[in-house]
Amino acid sequence: MWDDKDIKKLKAELKEKESLIEEKDSALQEALVQIEEMEKKLKKNEEELNKEEEKSSEYYSQLQRIHADFDNYKKHSAKQHAHTIDYATEGLILKILDVYQDFERALESCQTEKDLREGLELIYSKLKTILEKEGLKEIPAQGEKFDPFKHEALMAEDHSEFENGMVIDELSKGYILKDKVIKYSMVKVCKKNDS
Repeated sequence: MWDDKDIKKLKAELKEKESLIEEKDSALQEALVQIEEMEKKLKKNEEELNKEEEKSSEYYSQLQRIHADFDNYKKHSAKQHAHTIDYATEGLILKILDVYQDFERALESCQTEKDLREGLELIYSKLKTILEKEGLKEIPAQGEKFDPFKHEALMAEDHSEFENGMVIDELSKGYILKDKVIKYSMVKVCKKNDS
């Protein structure tokens, strides 16, 4: 049977095991608390992640809508630009159509050279007025100082009546539209021979 010594030994072992169990139980309790805290943090992180995913999804949707709107804008703008280019001269053509019809009438109704001359002068005057209203001006050339920004020298000649660098003759008229040279005057320039 059991003697006192064995019982004491068993009691000591039991106490030691109880102490170990208490330690392990305490460690287990701490581990459970840490697990609960980690689960809370994990749940909070999942909620934040879900919120961020929702925001990201919303931003992506907005980006897709903006991209689609921009594509539509580009298509609309390109179509409008092409339309503008196609019909940019419409106003001018409408004004010139009157002159064109005047030419037709003049050709149909002229009986003599005098009638033709008068009709052509009238049409020329009308066309010139239309072009001037659109901002077209002739570039003065004959007797002017040569200006490479307005004149193109096709010939040079020594001439006693003109100073060096002066335009002697206008071979073809030049024109300015508003403030831009659209056709240079073709001219003959005085170039003195220094001999």
